[in-house]
Amino acid sequence: MAWFQFVICLIVILAAGTRLATYADVIAERSGLGRIWIGLAMVSIVTAMPEMATGISAAALVGSPDLAVGTLIGSCCFNLSILAILDWRNHKRPVLGDVSDRHLPAVRWGLVLLAVAGAGLILSQRFSLPTLAWLSLPGLLLLILYPLALRTILRSERTSYTEEIESVARYATFSLRSALIRFSIAAVVVIAAGIWLSFIGDKIAATTGWGTSFVGNLLLAIATSAPELVVGITAVRIGSPDIAVADILGANMLDTGMLGLVDAFYIKGSVFAAASPVNLAVIVAAAVMVSIVGYTISHPPSRLFLGKISIYGPWLVAFYLGAAYLLFTFGSA
Repeated sequence: MAWFQFVICLIVILAAGTRLATYADVIAERSGLGRIWIGLAMVSIVTAMPEMATGISAAALVGSPDLAVGTLIGSCCFNLSILAILDWRNHKRPVLGDVSDRHLPAVRWGLVLLAVAGAGLILSQRFSLPTLAWLSLPGLLLLILYPLALRTILRSERTSYTEEIESVARYATFSLRSALIRFSIAAVVVIAAGIWLSFIGDKIAATTGWGTSFVGNLLLAIATSAPELVVGITAVRIGSPDIAVADILGANMLDTGMLGLVDAFYIKGSVFAAASPVNLAVIVAAAVMVSIVGYTISHPPSRLFLGKISIYGPWLVAFYLGAAYLLFTFGSA
């Protein structure tokens, strides 16, 4: 029954996510804010909501720190591996070869957030760190750094956005108000399905014996990252790869930053101290994958290897699968 509910929930997320990219592209055009701005400020927040809702529910209602941390960090790795899938679907050029280098600030901030999360996981399990009520120091830092990062990037993006202005409107028949309403409806569906997922994941972990670290980092991470996958494929198909990349990098920043919110909702203590040390392997894998993406954006490839895959794609997949193997082997506790 739990697996049936899992599949139904996944279908709901996929159905709602299919419309987000198109409406986001409309909003980017009609508002004049640009695709990177919309991808970071709107799309990434919505597509990351299932992870955030699942993480908070797992911490506050289910009481499973590994499920909470694993869902958020595991989604970061899966999100980045989506770029390899987008190249395979594109069949023309590497996706990262067609995007702006204005994504690099999101890469740098993403690494900073992952570094704080990794340090918090290591230190919290060895020392008694300062707390604010039951919110730990790493959690507090993440809650401060994420909005600071987003504000800094968006302010810079609004002043530098020039080249995406088009002389011919692609969505002349759409109004901004209509696109915002439809975007909001799809977002509500995605968020509601994400809350449902936390309870399903805990049931699967209990019935299979796989452990909440493995279930959180893999099953729930893949399911809650379904909107990023659908949005990415749709964005590339309609010729807006910047929305796809901004969504993935922005969602990763939010997923990592929301570890602080999960820490606040886990009233039993520090979620970093309670989570399994095996989650550190996923954080390291995510940091390496973000670095690969940043390097590739700085040195964009011009063609697909053998006309089918990018140079960076196999590396992203390899690091994701490596983290998955470690979780399956050592994360069953």
